[in-house]
Amino acid sequence: MDKKMLLAIILSIAILITYQYFFVKPVPQPVPQQKAVQETAKEEVKTTEAAPKAIAPMPKAEVSVAGKEVRVESDLYTAVLTSIGGTIKSIELKKYKDKSDRPIILKGDDTLPPLSIGIDEGFQFSKANFSVQGKDIKLSPESKTAMLVFEYSSEGYSIRRTYTFKNNDYGIDLRDEVGGLNSYWITLGKDFGIHDKDSSVHFGPVVLKDADRMEFVAKKLEEPKSFKEGVKWIAQEDKYFFSSIVPMGKIEEAKAWNKNGDALAAIKVPGGTNNYFIYAGPKEYDMLKRYGYGLEHIVDFGFFSILARPLFWILKIFYSISHNYGIAIIILTILVRIPFIPLINKGQRSMKKLQDIQPRMAELKEKYKNDPQRMQKELMELYKKHKVNPMGGCLPMLLQIPVFFALYKVLLISIELRSAPFMFWIKDLSAKDPYFILPIVMGVTMVIQQKMTPSTMDPTQQKIMMIMPIVFTFMFLTFPSGLVLYWLVNNVLSIAQQWYMNRKVAKQPAS
Repeated sequence: MDKKMLLAIILSIAILITYQYFFVKPVPQPVPQQKAVQETAKEEVKTTEAAPKAIAPMPKAEVSVAGKEVRVESDLYTAVLTSIGGTIKSIELKKYKDKSDRPIILKGDDTLPPLSIGIDEGFQFSKANFSVQGKDIKLSPESKTAMLVFEYSSEGYSIRRTYTFKNNDYGIDLRDEVGGLNSYWITLGKDFGIHDKDSSVHFGPVVLKDADRMEFVAKKLEEPKSFKEGVKWIAQEDKYFFSSIVPMGKIEEAKAWNKNGDALAAIKVPGGTNNYFIYAGPKEYDMLKRYGYGLEHIVDFGFFSILARPLFWILKIFYSISHNYGIAIIILTILVRIPFIPLINKGQRSMKKLQDIQPRMAELKEKYKNDPQRMQKELMELYKKHKVNPMGGCLPMLLQIPVFFALYKVLLISIELRSAPFMFWIKDLSAKDPYFILPIVMGVTMVIQQKMTPSTMDPTQQKIMMIMPIVFTFMFLTFPSGLVLYWLVNNVLSIAQQWYMNRKVAKQPAS
C-alpha cells in the first residue's frame, strides 16, 4: 500500500476520533425558568415527605434575602462567604485572568450554593440563616491561618460549621458538627469551579471512585448514578479550574443526578462531626499531587495518559530551562522524534525503492490481471529481489499516533500553558493563533512534504491527495497554537529528514 494513501487514511481516522472524543460533548439544555421553579418545588415537597419519621419536621427558618457576607482575602484568592446556608458564595482567583483581563471568579448557583447540606438531597438547610462568629479576614505571611464559624439551631437540629483558611494555599479545611440527623448530604451545587464551559473538554461533576475518574453530564443522567464503595471525592470542573470536597471520614454514598437540566453531585455522610478538605482553584497537577488526596486525577490526560504524563513532566523540565513554553514544545518535539528516526529512514528508503520499481510492478499487474494469485506471487518475488517492504512506511506513522494524541491532550488541558506566550503575535499557546499564521505555514509544510515524499500513485491520485493539506489547515485553525507549533515543527523535521534520505538514495548505485 502506498505510504501517502495509508497516511491519509490513518490521519483521517485520527481526526475523526479526535473530533468525536475531544470536541463532541453534550451540552445541557436550559430549562425554562417557570418550569424549573415548579420542578424544584415538586422535588422539595417529595423530599420532605420522604424524610425519615424519626426526624423532626424541618424548621421554618427565617431567611434573609441577602444574609450577612464575610470576606476572606489571601495572597491567592478573595473568598466571599454568606450566612445563608453557611456556604461559600464566590472565590476570586487573583493570579488568573479571563479573556477580558478580569480575575477568574468561581461561584455557584444562588438556588443551591456550594457546600449546602440537607436530608435526602433536599438541601433544606441551603436557605437557613446561620449566625456568624467572626468578621472579614485578611491573611498574610505574618497571619497565615484564620477560622470562621457559622452556627444554626432550630427544632432539634444544630449545625456548627468551622472554616479554616490558610494563606498561600487554595485548600480550605471545613469541620461540620451536625446534631439531630443520622446522616446528611453535602454538595458543591451547580457549576462551582466552572468558569468557562469550553466544549472541547468535560465540564460538570466528577466522582473519583478508587483510582477511576468518572465524569457526568446532565444529558446522560436519565437515572441517578449512585456509588457506595471506594469514593474518594467529588468535584465540579471545567477546562482549567475545579472545586472539590474531600471527606476525611466515612462516606455512606455518592450520587450524581440531573436536576432541571443541570448535572449535580453530592456525598452522604453520617451525622455528628465530619471533616473535609475543600479545594477551589487551578488544575496544577504537581500541587494537587502534593496534597495526597488523589486530586491530581482531576487532570484528565485521556486514553494515552501513560505517555502524556512523562511528556508533561519533560515539557516542564524544558520550560524550567528556557522559561518559554513555545521553546519547550520545540525541544520536546525534537526529542520525541529521535527514537523514530531509524524507523522513518527505513520506511523512506523502502518507499523510494518502491517508486523505482513502479514500472515493473505495472507490467506485472497488466500481464497477470486475469490471474490474481500469480500476480501476487510475482509481486512478492519482485519485492524480495529488490528488498522492498511495501508496508515499510506505515509503522513509523502508527507508532507516532499515540504520541500525537498524548501530546495533544497535554497541550489542550495543561493550565501551565494557559496564557503562556511564545513570541511575536502568539500571546497564548493554549488559544488559537489570532492571525492563523501558524496553521497556514503548517499547511504549506504539508504540501512540501507531499511533494518530496516518494509516491507510487498516478497523477490523478496525487491531485486528490493534495486536498489533505487544505483539510488539515482548516481543522488546525482553531486548535491551540501550542499544538499547531508542535505539528509544524514535526513537519519541518520530516522535510529535513526526507531531503537527506532522497539525497542519500540518489547517490546510491541502481540495483
